[in-house]
Amino acid sequence: MNGYTDTIRRWAADDSHTGILSDPDGVGEVGLEAGEAGRKLAVRFTLRRSGRRIDRVRYQVFGCGFTIAACAAAADLAEGSSLETARSIDARQIDAALEGLPAERDYCAAIAARALRAAVDSAERNGAVVHSDHREEVHAPRIAATDPVYRLLMAGENRNGLPEEDRRLFAGAIALAAGEPHVLTHALGLDKAQLSRLLDRHFPQVCLDNLLFLSAHATSLPPESNGDVRRILRSHVPLRADGAPLEEAAWLAEILAARAAFPGHLWVAMGLFERPELTAAIRRHLPTLAAANNENMRWKRYLFKRACEMNGGVMCKSPNCADCSDYSFCFAPDG
Repeated sequence: MNGYTDTIRRWAADDSHTGILSDPDGVGEVGLEAGEAGRKLAVRFTLRRSGRRIDRVRYQVFGCGFTIAACAAAADLAEGSSLETARSIDARQIDAALEGLPAERDYCAAIAARALRAAVDSAERNGAVVHSDHREEVHAPRIAATDPVYRLLMAGENRNGLPEEDRRLFAGAIALAAGEPHVLTHALGLDKAQLSRLLDRHFPQVCLDNLLFLSAHATSLPPESNGDVRRILRSHVPLRADGAPLEEAAWLAEILAARAAFPGHLWVAMGLFERPELTAAIRRHLPTLAAANNENMRWKRYLFKRACEMNGGVMCKSPNCADCSDYSFCFAPDG
């Protein structure tokens, strides 16, 4: 499952670089400026050097196990290296040392890299503490109404009288996936029969073969979806009177499972224009899932947290989410 792998657990439990150095040559911090401490993820690196070589690295962290593991890996990569090498350590190298963080936790490696780089900068400035900015990346929609595939899908007549918000929902996901270097069906988590049926209902003027042609020369597979997340989503698909799943709900569940494996916010990966559209779609088609997320946790966080709990893990170090330094990453208003 995409969570605490054995490798990540080993790094999180490795305390060989934890603590703080007395009289360090460099101090780099994230999340510890005035008014920040205790309110968000925080990392401090201290280092000691001999000339241009780093002799020792220590870190302190306030955050989740993924952030702890990322800091441990960053410290291990930096100790014994040159200042120039340590400054170049980035989130990708840390992620590789951890053998892959979950997509929704990639920011943990970025925070560790920024704090380490700040410590190196501090060492270059005779030990003055360097604060690295820790603002969450602002995510914008990746699809616009002018996208050619989106326009093609939405241009046709709504022959079946289906809700326009559902047509926009599926058009955005299809258009975004069509622009990626992956086989379209894989990127959407649907097989050809499912995608064909979806087109017949919502976009009958669009030929499946024409859409599939867009990804006919795809050279890469999309990120592997999480089986537990898919099972959670499928378990919330309502059934018809005859016991068959409602089609729109089933399609949405499969697409959500596939797109949750992509980096960034789920509403962005779904090809939506605004965050509230995702919650609205889940309320329409997966109402028991919407009711279960009664604290309005961000949807990707919620799904992966539930998957982790199913396997006996705990993704939040605090039993009370409101007390956790990761709160702002997990919860946000839809507006």
